[in-house]
Amino acid sequence: MTTQLWRVEDLLRSLTMKRLRIQVSKEELLRVRRGVYAAAPCDDEDELRALLLCLPEGAALTHQSAARRHGFGVLREDQVHVQLPATVPRPRLPGLVVHHSVLPVRPVLVGGLPCVPAARCAVDLARSVRRLDALSVLDAALRSGAVTQEELLAELPAHRALRGVRQARDLVPLADGRAECRQESQLRLVLIDGKLPPPEPQVWVHDSSGLPRYRLDLGYRERRIGIEYDGLSHLDRERLRHDRERVNWLDANGWRMRYFTDQDLYRRPHHIVTTIRAALT
Repeated sequence: MTTQLWRVEDLLRSLTMKRLRIQVSKEELLRVRRGVYAAAPCDDEDELRALLLCLPEGAALTHQSAARRHGFGVLREDQVHVQLPATVPRPRLPGLVVHHSVLPVRPVLVGGLPCVPAARCAVDLARSVRRLDALSVLDAALRSGAVTQEELLAELPAHRALRGVRQARDLVPLADGRAECRQESQLRLVLIDGKLPPPEPQVWVHDSSGLPRYRLDLGYRERRIGIEYDGLSHLDRERLRHDRERVNWLDANGWRMRYFTDQDLYRRPHHIVTTIRAALT
C-alpha cells in the first residue's frame, strides 16, 4: 500500500507551524526529506516519490531510473536520474542526477511515478552509455515488451542533433529481444564489431526425434557452432554436472562449443573474435 505524502505547504493549509512541529515530535508525522512528510514509515519507492515532490513541475524519471520501472533496468541505478526542461534551474539534492532536455516529452505514469516513455528512455540510454551497454539496454527493452523495434526507429529522428545519436542509430537495427542477459548482448556485439556474421541468440538444439534438447546463448546454426558466456552460476556443483552432460551430448551431435568469461569479454575481446573466426573458417 502506498504511503500518503504531503508537502509542508499543503500541511500548513490546515495546520499551524506549531501544530505541525508537535505532530512531528509525537511521530504522528514523519519527515521523509526536507519539506515532505508522511503518516507512516516509508519504503524506497515512497522516498522516491518524496524526492519527486521536491522537484519543479514537469520532472520525470529518465535513463536508468525510468528503464527499471519500464522493465529493462539492466544497468546499475546508483542514483536517481530525472529529466527537467532545459529552462528549469538544476536543483542540488543528494543522490540526484538531473538531465536537462531540449526535446519535448509527455511523461507517462509507471507504478504511479512519472517516467519518460519507454522508447525515449531506451534511445536516450543508447546515446549516452558505452557501446557495449547500449545494445544490452536495447535488447532488454525489446525483451520486456515495453517497446517495439518500430517504435525505437520512430524515436530516433527526434534525437538527430543530439550527442551520441550515431551510436543509437547504429545499434537499434541490431537490437534483438531474444537475448536473455546483458553479457549475451555484449558478446554478440563484440562479434558483430569484429566483422563476423551476427550470431543468433538463444539457439535451440533438437535431438533426433525433433524435440528441443538444449538452448545455447548464441550460435551459428548452419555451421553448428555454439557460443556461451560462463558466469558465476556455472560454478555450482549441480550446474557443473549438468554442463558436463550437455557438452558431451552437443559434441556427440556435431556441435562445436566455444565458451567465454568476463575476462574475455571485458579485457580481451579480440580473443573472442579470433576464436570464433577460426571456428567459422
